[in-house]
Amino acid sequence: MRAALLREVGGPFELADVPDAEPAGGKVIVRVRAAGVNFADVMIRRGVYPQMPELPAVLGSEVAGELEDGTRVMAITGGGGYAQQVAVDASQVVPLPDHASFADGASFLLTFLTAYVPLTRQVRIGPGSRVLVTAAAGGVGSAAIQVARGLGADVVGAVGSREKIDACLSLGAEAAYVYDELPEDERFDAILDQVGGERFAALLGLLRPLGTLIAVGSAAGAWPPVEPARIVGRNAALAGFYLGRLLRLDPELVGTAVGELLGLWQAGALQPLVGAEIPLDEVERAHELVESRRSVGKVVLIP
Repeated sequence: MRAALLREVGGPFELADVPDAEPAGGKVIVRVRAAGVNFADVMIRRGVYPQMPELPAVLGSEVAGELEDGTRVMAITGGGGYAQQVAVDASQVVPLPDHASFADGASFLLTFLTAYVPLTRQVRIGPGSRVLVTAAAGGVGSAAIQVARGLGADVVGAVGSREKIDACLSLGAEAAYVYDELPEDERFDAILDQVGGERFAALLGLLRPLGTLIAVGSAAGAWPPVEPARIVGRNAALAGFYLGRLLRLDPELVGTAVGELLGLWQAGALQPLVGAEIPLDEVERAHELVESRRSVGKVVLIP
């Protein structure tokens, strides 16, 4: 089968023929029709992801496609999605709704779980709440706007360029700003942050009393230390979310969340935002779109 192989940190992808996936150890074979590109893949390629795979490797941790009997599915994988086939733990395979495209399916599980679990399990959101979402026009950000709005909250998006503001507004955000133009007097009950880096600590100052800052990504660099005294003094909370580890530690919780999300998707309350569908042969272009932060929504590879 054909796959995009990463041989070394910082190196190019090699489109290569590799052995077919094997359905051993409780795994099933998914014939990949679409594979999501996540910022974690970019971090692996840079060599800065906390849990680096052994290289050479085929990246890609979420796919949509078909089982051998033709059943349409989507799945979170342990890697290997940038290929024509991937072996997936049977427990991670989820039926793809009839109304959804394969690109939709490859844009759903990771993005919506990363938004939904923190906003429903780690904070209390409801009518009257105000939520700030950073990187709001991306895959997770676009999911978080929809989830928070569905919970009754007023949502504000923060983005890296003016061209992304309209995407946030179309998803239901009441306002969206370029980072440097976020009003200083804004206050929020919850902030879902994917950016990290030097902006992270400043976000604590935007919380209302008893508000929570949730770290889910560090696209701009490592998180700076935050002194407990600052959290205590502001009556604030700092939370973190990492889906990969939660899948290992509490798969039942994740499975329950998947069921809830599927119900909302079937009811039309949620819709993944697919920003670009790119052939697998152009995987370099897909990564450049994500790494440059020019993409809106989810970038998807089509084998």
